[in-house]
Amino acid sequence: MPTKKKWNNPFRGVIDMMSEMNRISDTMSSLESNSGTATPRGHSDAWSPPTDIFAMGEDLHIRCDLPGVLPENLEVAFSNGTLTIAGERKRDDTEVIYYASERYLGNFRREITLPAGIDDDDIEATFDEGLLTVRVAGAADADGPRTIQVTSQKKQR
Repeated sequence: MPTKKKWNNPFRGVIDMMSEMNRISDTMSSLESNSGTATPRGHSDAWSPPTDIFAMGEDLHIRCDLPGVLPENLEVAFSNGTLTIAGERKRDDTEVIYYASERYLGNFRREITLPAGIDDDDIEATFDEGLLTVRVAGAADADGPRTIQVTSQKKQR
């Protein structure tokens, strides 16, 4: 009875090794940034939480995944047409020795430009179980996003 030949991915080892090297590099950067001698993160190198922005009826909704962030370490601000979501996720257990740490820690910041005519009174924010939800009343575009045609200045070959 003939045996089935097992197909092996020739890139499996290379991809796995590169993924592991990237993960270790990220982990080392995270550990260095959390040591007492590291420079604190600023706005340019802060991590950015996963965010969804969508319309529901006439309202614009913004949802950010912020597990492990405490409400007192979270700030939502609106100024000059820009909604800013900023804060910090801190390590919650100082007596623990970590062998692996893959969660982003430290400062985070998202800036979202809102449509003209939005007032502070149009914005409400709730934070439950690590999910920040911001509702901007009347900010959704009824027609949705407009498609822009992309052209090239180079001649076609």
